[in-house]
Amino acid sequence: MPKKVEKKAAKPAKKVTENKPVVKVKKDSYTADNITVLEGLAPVRKRPGMYIGNTAGQGLHHLIWEVVDNGIDEAMAGHADTVEVTLLPEGKVSVWDNGRGIPVETHKVTKKSALETVMTTLHAGGKFGEGGGYKVSGGLHGVGVSVVNALSVWMQAEIHRDGKIWMQEYKCGKAQGKVKAIGTTKVTGTRQTFLPDDTIFTVTEFDWQTIVDHLRQQAYLTKGIKLNIFDERDHRNKKSYKYFFEGGVASYIRHLNNSHEVKQENVFYVNKEKDGINVEVAFQYTADFRENIYVFANNIFNLEGGSHLVGFKGALTRSLNKYARKNAFLKEKDQNLSSDDVREGLTAIVSVKLQDPQFEGQTKAKLGNAEVRPAVESVFGEALETYLEENPRDAKEILGKCMLAAQARMAARNARETVLRKGALEGMTLPGKLADCSSRNPEECEIYIVEGDSAGGSAKQGRDRRFQAILPLRGKILNVERARLDKMLANNEVKSLIIALGTNIGEQFNIEGLRYARVVIMTDADVDGAHIRTLLLTLFYRYFPELVHKGHIYVAQPPLYRVQKGKDVTWVYDDEQLDVLKKKLGIVEEDMLVLDTENEDAEDADEEIETAGKKVGKVNIQRYKGLGEMNPTQLWDTTMDPAHRLMKLITVEEAAKADEVFETLMGAEVGPRKRFIQTHAKSVKNLDI
Repeated sequence: MPKKVEKKAAKPAKKVTENKPVVKVKKDSYTADNITVLEGLAPVRKRPGMYIGNTAGQGLHHLIWEVVDNGIDEAMAGHADTVEVTLLPEGKVSVWDNGRGIPVETHKVTKKSALETVMTTLHAGGKFGEGGGYKVSGGLHGVGVSVVNALSVWMQAEIHRDGKIWMQEYKCGKAQGKVKAIGTTKVTGTRQTFLPDDTIFTVTEFDWQTIVDHLRQQAYLTKGIKLNIFDERDHRNKKSYKYFFEGGVASYIRHLNNSHEVKQENVFYVNKEKDGINVEVAFQYTADFRENIYVFANNIFNLEGGSHLVGFKGALTRSLNKYARKNAFLKEKDQNLSSDDVREGLTAIVSVKLQDPQFEGQTKAKLGNAEVRPAVESVFGEALETYLEENPRDAKEILGKCMLAAQARMAARNARETVLRKGALEGMTLPGKLADCSSRNPEECEIYIVEGDSAGGSAKQGRDRRFQAILPLRGKILNVERARLDKMLANNEVKSLIIALGTNIGEQFNIEGLRYARVVIMTDADVDGAHIRTLLLTLFYRYFPELVHKGHIYVAQPPLYRVQKGKDVTWVYDDEQLDVLKKKLGIVEEDMLVLDTENEDAEDADEEIETAGKKVGKVNIQRYKGLGEMNPTQLWDTTMDPAHRLMKLITVEEAAKADEVFETLMGAEVGPRKRFIQTHAKSVKNLDI
């Protein structure tokens, strides 16, 4: 029989005195127990974006850059001349450099192998302190290879050093055993092989062209280094590139200007050290109206410039004004070429290498070292004055280009002032065609730049008037790739867009005046629509680059098809998605009623589909060629409703590559554009002629 359990009497409640109130502890109180300490490489896996930017394609490729940078640092230190990157099957990547090899002896602080310390500890490396292993390096934070290790499901380090081959494996940043010798060798170097963690990255396939473009740039910036790239992912289609540029950044200038009409025969080049800072500068003028200046510190691209850019601009303006006055290009005493005048049509590379670079921001977008400015000014200024004296024909071409730019600047200023004066007289009246939103908070507002009055009418009726503005454009805007600012400001469509945005343009550009946080290009899904998109993107990239770099420019993605089966409606955005939907619904050709709505009224088309569906009971597929074919409700539901729409954010990760593409597609030279079309013609899908 079960034992009888006696119930104990409840204890009497404690008496609470009036002078001592009861303190109730809330369940959501914040105490020391709430503080989480992440050890080792756990912070990297917890917040990968802090270390590599994002977990999409950009962050995935950043893993390769971090490992390659270590090999390039060895080369800049004079201990290596070759770096090899190999894409392997199953998503693995191998990076080899013939440098000294990471030390493997026991570290006196961690009591572990130096290799394991470097691979598993943040801020551990040979780039710190007075006795560091590197005079100059790009990866100064010491987090590079350890971050790669943390974000890899598997990684292997193979070190060739002291006549032996040493090896250690890791999983998710943790060592799987001690460093061990696995053979002998007659060379020195480091091979890092890793497999990115697909539970962290949303994109896991490496892009061959992205890797080729980035490493080619690094080969230009590291004079004399051999950079070899191999793609062995598919044994039937192996690819390889080998880069070696003895001319350094001068070779880079020739590459950038390959499809441009150049104004000077000889590329200017100087490479000299001053006060412990190595300064390497190359430039060449073209017949274009814009400037392309790329600045680097320890091979790191500085998007926002810095002290080296300031020094370069100052020396360029001062030296050219001095030569122009000496040789009677400038005759009046108070007449001077401005900084903008001397940079029109200029393609330049400024690369500095220094021991302790101070970058502003974690992305290293701007160099802050004050001592770099006078070093660049001195080295570049002296070399430029010598170049101008020794190359009088090039000097004449350069000054002639600058004098024309000065004349155009005055004309453009007058044209710009006319635009602004008109706005001021009208109380900054916005363009009449603009259907503005009611909100005055730029952070929540967005403007749709729409092709034509038909689509503009649907967009105006379908939008949310509180935060969405509509600006219809009539026809195709001016191709600004081939026009100066004064001609551009005479174009009514461009003028309307400038006034609507509120940022001004050129020297007076001020992003603080931007009236809309999102600028959305919304055009038809045909050839004309694609052309208008390209014209608008060219305008933003050339004259509003800050809007692009800061993520304000978007491209709307309207659906291409409306698929209806019974009462169920699905919006499809491309042909591949349509094929997937057909298979999912088990649709065969005889079950389909395909209606092309071009030149038909959208509402009539809907009625016809509904009628046909009742009669034959088929799956109805409606193809849209233009936004104007959608009624306002459909346009809102598919393309403008923030809860359901698809939009592409326009970013420029590789400025030099983007510049080359815009010049090829929109520039004055026909040859490069013809070659581009011939090369890519077969890869075009659904060409709408």
